[in-house]
Amino acid sequence: VQLVESGGGSVHSGGSVTLSCAASGFFATGYCMGWFRQAPGKEREGVASIDDEGNTRYADSVKGRFRLSRDNVKNTLTLQMNSLKPEDTAMYFCAKDRWGSKCGGQWAAKLVTAGERGQGTQVTVSS
Repeated sequence: VQLVESGGGSVHSGGSVTLSCAASGFFATGYCMGWFRQAPGKEREGVASIDDEGNTRYADSVKGRFRLSRDNVKNTLTLQMNSLKPEDTAMYFCAKDRWGSKCGGQWAAKLVTAGERGQGTQVTVSS
């Protein structure tokens, strides 16, 4: 299992960034997957999840601004982040639930405690 993130960077407030996660060694369609983030001195926060049926869930802090999608052919996840705010500054990690294809109400907990995750990509939003 390998998860490789790309696409982070620095933007001004109100800008957009697209993150990608390339999955290998398994089919992304078979698991609950998504993104979590961690800012310095703060706890990990689940950002968005997607299940085997393509159902997505988002943290309240990003609803309406972020959009998570999956390419079943390329086996990738894409997190489109719009209207970025300085509080979105964090390291973003792609993660995979080890066992299940459904994310459910505990999706955020599943992602932030996932044993299978990428190395992370930094997103910095300046005001």
